[in-house]
Amino acid sequence: MVVENVLPANFGYAIFVYMYSFVMLTYLGFKVGGARKKFGVKYPTMYSDKEQIFNCIQRAHQNTLEVYPQWLVFQTIAALEYPVVASVLGVIWVTSRFSYAWGYYTGDPAKRMRGAYGYIGVFGVIILSISVALKLLGVL
Repeated sequence: MVVENVLPANFGYAIFVYMYSFVMLTYLGFKVGGARKKFGVKYPTMYSDKEQIFNCIQRAHQNTLEVYPQWLVFQTIAALEYPVVASVLGVIWVTSRFSYAWGYYTGDPAKRMRGAYGYIGVFGVIILSISVALKLLGVL
């Protein structure tokens, strides 16, 4: 079986979005590691009783990990039928996670909302996934 015969021609864009998301997760993870060292928060402690900035850095990473599996599923389903549109939406979502984190890193949790535009990306791939499901069921 040749992958080019199974996946849509433009699915390569989706693969690059997955790679971009890997870069984003790695960056967020390194930021937590650096903050652990800077603020003296040892493993397995998840949050600090003393260092609010550490908690903000940790939460930015943790929240991203909490939503990442669902995003991956919908991103993949959407990209199988709509690879270019899904990839654009994926880039929006991944980029928004940087904005979300950088806002959180200020120590003011309200500034995490700088990444709220990511809802365009996540809701977009959910809607496309619903469209794929309806096509498979013969409704569309």
